[in-house]
Amino acid sequence: MLNEKTKQLVKSTVPALMQHGLDITASFYKNMFNDHPDLLNLFNQSNQKQGRQQAALAQAVLAAAANIDRLEAILPAVEKIAHKHRSLGVKKEHYPIVGDYLLKAMKEILQEKATDEILSAWEEAYGVIAGVFIQAEEELYASAENQNGGWSGFKAFRVIKKVKESSVITSFYLAPADDRPIPHFLPGQYVTIRVKPPGEEYWHNRQYSLSNAPGTGCLRISVKKEENGTVSAYLHEHIHAGSLLEASPPAGDFVLIEQTVQPATFISGGVGTTPFLSMLHRLAETQPEKPVQYIHAAQNEEVHAFKDEINGILQRMPNSSAAIFYENRQGRISAERLHRTLETTAGDFYVCGPIPFMEVMIAALHEMGIPDNRIHYEFFGPAASIKRGQSPTLLES
Repeated sequence: MLNEKTKQLVKSTVPALMQHGLDITASFYKNMFNDHPDLLNLFNQSNQKQGRQQAALAQAVLAAAANIDRLEAILPAVEKIAHKHRSLGVKKEHYPIVGDYLLKAMKEILQEKATDEILSAWEEAYGVIAGVFIQAEEELYASAENQNGGWSGFKAFRVIKKVKESSVITSFYLAPADDRPIPHFLPGQYVTIRVKPPGEEYWHNRQYSLSNAPGTGCLRISVKKEENGTVSAYLHEHIHAGSLLEASPPAGDFVLIEQTVQPATFISGGVGTTPFLSMLHRLAETQPEKPVQYIHAAQNEEVHAFKDEINGILQRMPNSSAAIFYENRQGRISAERLHRTLETTAGDFYVCGPIPFMEVMIAALHEMGIPDNRIHYEFFGPAASIKRGQSPTLLES
C-alpha cells in the first residue's frame, strides 16, 4: 500500500504529465528499444511508427497518476491489458526494465520538476501497479497452459483452409501442427498471430478475433487486408493452405455473457463483426430462443463478409432479426438511425468496429439510457476506453 505522501507526490505530477506526456513516452520507447532491441518482438511496430503506442502509454501514465489514491478506478483496464500482455508474451522480468526507462524518461523531459522525491514516489507507485499486472498475468498464463490442449507462449499451427469472405476479408482455418486438441475458448476471444515477413528483423504481432465457435476442432481467424498493412498483406498474399503460423493461446475479456434470457444486440462495423460470429454460433447452439438483433454497417456490398453464414445462423434463431447498412447507399449509420433501428433497450449490447463508429454507437446507446455495465465493446490496437460523451481514452500500449 502507498502512503499518503507518496500518493500526493504522484498526483502532483498530473499537470506536467498532461503537458509533456507524449514527450516522455516517445523518449521512453526510443531509449528502451535502443538498449533492448529484442523487446521490439513484443510490440506492434506499425503502432510505434504512427505514434499510437506513445499516445496510449502517455494516457496510461496520466490515468495512473490521477487515480493513484483510488486504483480500483483503473482495474477494468487492468484485466483487458493483462489479457493483451499474456497474448503477446509480456513477462514478469520485463516490468523492471519498463519502470527503469520510464523514470529515466520522466527525468529527461521534466528535468527540475522531476525531483528525487517525486521520482522515488513514482518508483514506489510503479512497483505497486506493476505488481497488480504481474499477478493478473501470471494467473492468465497458468490458466492458458494448464487446460486440455493448452500451451505457453507461441506454437505452430497449420493452415488447413483459406477462404475469401469478401473483397478485403479472408479467413484462415488453423489446426495445431503437433496434433494436440484445441483448447476451450470463450466466444469473442482472440489469438495473437506472429509472423516475420521476408526482410523483417523482428516478429510482428497482431490480434485477431476467433470467428468460429468453440468446439469445432480448429481456430478460425478472419483478416481484413489493410492498406499498407505489413501483417495483413503478408497473410493474404503469402499464407496458404499448408502454411505454418505461430499463435498464442486464446485471450480477451470481450466475451459473450451466457446463461441470461435477456436480449442481446450486436452492433458491428466492417471487420468488427468477427467476434460476433463466434458469439452468434454459440447462441444458436445453446440458446436458440434468445431474442437477438444483429446490426451491421459496411462500406458496400462488395466488402460485406459473412452474409450467408450469419443469415444461416439467424434462421436457426426464431426470435432474431438483422439490419444491414451500406455506406454507399444510405450513408454512415447515425445515432438517429440507430435509435430507429433498435428493437429493444433491454439486455446486453455488444459493439465492435473502427473507433469513430464505436464512439457514435456507444454515445447513441447512452442517449437512450443504456448504462455502461450493459454496453460491451472491443477495439484492436492500443487498448482503448470510450467514455460517456468523450473521445476514446487510450489506456495502454
